Amino acid sequence: MNIITLLTPKEDTFYLDSRSTIRQALEKYDYHKFTVVPLIDKEGHYITTLSEGDILRYIKNNSNFDLEIAEAQSIDLVEKYRPYKALDISSPLTDVIKLSFEQNFIPMVDDRGMYIGIIKRKGIIKSFYEDFKKHYNL
Repeated sequence: MNIITLLTPKEDTFYLDSRSTIRQALEKYDYHKFTVVPLIDKEGHYITTLSEGDILRYIKNNSNFDLEIAEAQSIDLVEKYRPYKALDISSPLTDVIKLSFEQNFIPMVDDRGMYIGIIKRKGIIKSFYEDFKKHYNL
C-alpha cells in the first residue's frame, strides 16, 4: 500500500485559514458538517487543527459572547484541546496506521511543512479491506 494512494489532496479537503474569524469558522462548520479541521497559515503551512468542541469551550468560557464578537475575534484566540498531529508525506505507512488509531484523519505535509491534504482513517480501513478481499478471493 502506498501512502500517496490514500491521500485526499488539499483542494478536496475542508480547512481554515488561521486568520479566519470565529464566525467564519462556525459558518463553515455548519455548512460542511465536519467536526475537526486543519488550520493553515497564509503561506499554506499546517499549524494545527480546530474542533467544534474547541469553539464551544471558547464560547462557554466567554459568557459575553455573541455573533458580533465572533466576527471580530480570530480563531487564534481559541484554545486547541486535542490538536491532531501531522505527518510528512515520506513517513512510513506504519506511522500513518498507528496515528490513525488516535485521529479520524492525518494531516499530511511536504518537506517544507506545507499542508498537502489528509489521509482518512476510513480510507486506510477501506484499502485494507480491499486487499483482504483480494487475498481471500471474496
